[in-house]
This record gives sequence, structure tokens and C-alpha cells, in this order.
Amino acid sequence: MTRGEKIRTARIALNLSQIELAEKVGVTERSIYSYEQLEATPRRNTLQKLAEALNVTVTYLMDEDELDGLKNIDQELFMLKVKKEYGYKGEKEASEVISRASALFAGGELDERAKDLFFQSLREVYLESKAEASRKFAGRKRISRQKQNS
Repeated sequence: MTRGEKIRTARIALNLSQIELAEKVGVTERSIYSYEQLEATPRRNTLQKLAEALNVTVTYLMDEDELDGLKNIDQELFMLKVKKEYGYKGEKEASEVISRASALFAGGELDERAKDLFFQSLREVYLESKAEASRKFAGRKRISRQKQNS
């Protein structure tokens, strides 16, 4: 199934018109038409907004062979949250952590449920660690600035 077909099918499943989807995504109706009918490629930011509005993953929209619109949605939502809270550097760091952890399971026999639980825990620990580091080091920066201003 092509990206355009997936966008159209998901939009119709949600009972959205092209105009309604365009409003949710922040693009024109003509853009939605071109994504669905002309196979135009949305920008990365627009693609993310499309995926969110259609309740599917970006991977689903980009990979013609992917049939499951919700596969890895937890990971995509996690990466989006990290990007919003910690920027591109945080997103890159989180991606590397997930990638390295994924390598641990290469060729293993751990079932999918156990892997999902592991990655859910890893994502939670990552966010907690980042938040703790922000609290810890934000105080030091504030003290350092106060000393400089004195």
C-alpha cells in the first residue's frame, strides 16, 4: 500500500474530510490531496503531524511494506516527547540508547512481550534520568550565574 493510500484509508477510517485533516495538520486541503493522490512527500514535521492526526506511526506511513499502523507507536511517542523536552540533541541521545539496547536482543529468543516491557522500562528510566539531571544541574547553573553577577 502506498503512503497516499495509507493516508486516505486512515483519514476515511476516522471519518475525516480532507479539509478536516488539513486543519488538524496545519496544511492546506490541496496539500492533503497531493499527499493522497499525487504521492507528494510531506516534510518531516508535517509527516509527524499527519501520523498523530491519523493515529498511526510515521514508520507506517513511510514504509510501503508496513501493514501495522500502530507498530512501535510507543517508541515514536517517546522520541517525540524527548525531542520536545530536550531538543534534537536529546532525541539523538535517546535514539542511540534505544539502538544500543536493541542490539542486545539481536538473534535472541526473548518474546515480544518481554522486549516491550524492557523498552518501556528503559524509556521511563531515560526520562527520569534526564529530568533528575536537569534539576540537579539547573541549580548549579543558577548559582554560577548569581556568582558572576555579584
